[in-house]
Amino acid sequence: MSPDPIVDLVRATVALFIIVDPIGLVPIFSNVTSTLTPPDRNKMYRVVIYTGATLLTIFALVGQELLALFGISLPSFEMAGGLLLLLLALDILFRGERFAKPGPHEDVGIVPIAFPLLVGPGAITTTMIALGAYGIFVTLGSVVIVMLLSWIVMKQTPRIHRLLGKTGSSVVAQVLAVFIAAIAIQFIITGIRTYP
Repeated sequence: MSPDPIVDLVRATVALFIIVDPIGLVPIFSNVTSTLTPPDRNKMYRVVIYTGATLLTIFALVGQELLALFGISLPSFEMAGGLLLLLLALDILFRGERFAKPGPHEDVGIVPIAFPLLVGPGAITTTMIALGAYGIFVTLGSVVIVMLLSWIVMKQTPRIHRLLGKTGSSVVAQVLAVFIAAIAIQFIITGIRTYP
């Protein structure tokens, strides 16, 4: 934890934003919302953000209690979360973009967009680790900022998709996957170093 809470907030927000990766999900947003009217599209975006924010807030508030309930230490959770993140990064790098099939916007907004694509094991792990590293206020602040940024990205999906194109979106996802892999390795190393 840094003496400056703003520094901690920036660190927590950047780490969570990279894991959530709303820009990398632009192709999925575009695919799912292509047949929706603007009001339905906006409704689906709200469902995604509310669901994602709720999940992260719940884990931020009771994450430590859940760990204690199952007798899991934070270093163990860091290592397990790091492995999950590493698998996610490798999946993106070697299997390419993740696409969701169009369906009812309420259902698709929750599964798979909100969970597990936007808020999956990686984001939950990152939130719980931030809770232990930076405290509840910084963690909740990072959740709010990242969900707000994700909502802005979703609202701008048509423009971003036109700007990047399919190839550009794929490149962004691949580059961010490398950052996810680096964060995953750091989680594993930190867990090993701090394991009691």
